[in-house]
Order: sequence, then C-alpha cells, then structure tokens
Amino acid sequence: MNTTDKIKIKRQITDEISTIKFEIAELETITRPIAPENAIGRVSRMDAINNKSINETALAQARERLYKLEIALSKIDGSDFGMCTMCLQPIAPARIVAMPECLTCIRCAAR
Repeated sequence: MNTTDKIKIKRQITDEISTIKFEIAELETITRPIAPENAIGRVSRMDAINNKSINETALAQARERLYKLEIALSKIDGSDFGMCTMCLQPIAPARIVAMPECLTCIRCAAR
C-alpha cells in the first residue's frame, strides 16, 4: 500500500472516528434510565424499555467499532498495515476502504 493510499485511509478513519464519537454521545443520552416517577403509561414504558435495549446494543457496537478504528489508526503507519493477521497476505484495498478496521482478508474472514 503506497503513501497516498495510506493518507486517504487515515483521513477516512479520522472522519469515521469523529462521526462515531458523535453517535456515541447521542446514544448515551438516549439510553439514560427513565425515572419511574415520570407519568407515562404502562405500554409506553414497555416501549421505552424495549427502545432503550435496542439503543444500548447500538451503543455497544459503536464503542467496539470506535475501539477498532482507533487501533487501525495507530497501526496505519506501520509496515504491516493492510496485511491479513491470519495468512499474512495483503488485504484488498477495496476491503480496507469499506472497513478500515478489518484485520483479515476476505478469505480468512470467511473461515
């Protein structure tokens, strides 16, 4: 992978990190507990609990992706960036553009 490609991917990762941090902040606000003294109906409370659960899952996934993107960003200047951690072959550039946090090639990911 050449330097120009790494610069583009680095910019993409940085942009995605910013976006995910914003999403995490929103999800943290949405997933705050609902006080029992709030006057909402039983059905509405059950709906709110269900939505909170869905948003908590989305929050966990966003945090995990942020963690992986930060790792990718820290490794981008290394000589092994873009190499599959399993077979040690180059990862397709299109895969890295689509998922900059990926550590494996398509073949190894399918195993």
